Amino acid sequence: MADIPCVGAVVFDDTNRLLLVKRANPPAQGMWSLPGGRLEVGETAEQGVVREVREETGLLIEVEREVGTVHRTAPGGGTYVIRDFLCTGSGEPVAGDDACRSPVRDGESTARDAHQRRPGRSSRGLESASRRSTVTRCC
Repeated sequence: MADIPCVGAVVFDDTNRLLLVKRANPPAQGMWSLPGGRLEVGETAEQGVVREVREETGLLIEVEREVGTVHRTAPGGGTYVIRDFLCTGSGEPVAGDDACRSPVRDGESTARDAHQRRPGRSSRGLESASRRSTVTRCC
């Protein structure tokens, strides 16, 4: 089966909280993940990660460097080849595109559910004043 090129963004805020989105659509519906998705035809990985973060969170980011690659089996065959990039940005994330629009839970349960909790760090969710969403940052 074919490889499906994808990207993901590793974005921390100035207090070292990680940006996560809760997926609204299959194949990862209801799961927490880094913002990202499939590349469009003719798009570089760097262009794709900037576009995906903007679509899913409304944030404008800059790509610093590639930090890793993940291979995941795609439903129906093929392999998602997800290139993750460390990125910087600012602003408050707002759910859009593939991000769920249900209420944010507290950061402790968000981190626990996402299996993203790092030892020795606390976590908390951020909620946009304009729209309740499950785009959040946690440690």
